Amino acid sequence: MLLCDSRAVRLPLPRSRDASDMPTTMIGVAVTLVFSLVALTMPTSGWAGGPKLTVSADGGVHTFDRDALLARTDVVEITTSRDVAYRAPRTYRAVALAKLFEGIAIPPDAVVEAAAQDGFVTQLPRELVYANDGIVAYMAIEVADTPWPPIPGKDKSAGPFYIVWLGDQASSVPIMKWPYQVVSLSVQDAPAKRWPSLAVDPMLPALHPARDGQTLFVNKCFTCHTMNQAGSASAGPDLNLPMNPTEYFTDAGLRALIRDPRSVRVWPEQRMPSFAEEDLSDEELGLILSYLSHMADRKSRAATGGSSKR
Repeated sequence: MLLCDSRAVRLPLPRSRDASDMPTTMIGVAVTLVFSLVALTMPTSGWAGGPKLTVSADGGVHTFDRDALLARTDVVEITTSRDVAYRAPRTYRAVALAKLFEGIAIPPDAVVEAAAQDGFVTQLPRELVYANDGIVAYMAIEVADTPWPPIPGKDKSAGPFYIVWLGDQASSVPIMKWPYQVVSLSVQDAPAKRWPSLAVDPMLPALHPARDGQTLFVNKCFTCHTMNQAGSASAGPDLNLPMNPTEYFTDAGLRALIRDPRSVRVWPEQRMPSFAEEDLSDEELGLILSYLSHMADRKSRAATGGSSKR
């Protein structure tokens, strides 16, 4: 949520030599090496059968090919009334998100972690994945011969896979739960269980604002950032190591940065979104700052096993 930022090795050249002096076998090896290097540097999409989405749980991985998904009998045409990526109603071909987990048990205390191409990661509560009364989650699928337009302000579309929400209560789903350019879904322990270093001091009073701030941090900030190196996201920097933003920003400066990053500083690769009051109230913002301030005194490094899947 905050503060989003090859080296060629030159080998010694051999003594100049005419190509005609090279043995045929050496020329063959050289040609083979060149083609091997080209193959290694080509994007996998160069020979793959199209974009793929992986769904993993309990050590098993299922891969869905885009064309195979579009050929399913449960694919439907939907139209969003609120669209976080495109900011206007759009029509998609899609499959209900819960359908992708058929045959997979999601424990009550688990979440579905959705990871995007750019390092954005969000956790979807189990009850949201299976919700069907007022809110239904869909995986929208970009069709190859009718690609979606670029997202406003970006040079790429939301495809090939984009999680959208329909229903009377769809507007209540936070913007961070609308991940686009999704590459994988995985069943994971809830963040606080998976990464204990996220937790506030257990001795804090029950009504201490940092406790609610922790929950908001996971929902709003953990999608791009880590805390004490705990987390799966890589779009933005860690927010406690080596320093916590409350240690080098004024309160007013930090609030301004979260509300509108460009009001504080601008750079070409800026990626952090703005948070309007409808997405993050002043009260919620204050709770997050309370959590950050509290965690500044709880610096630690997450255990390396924290990122393992269920």
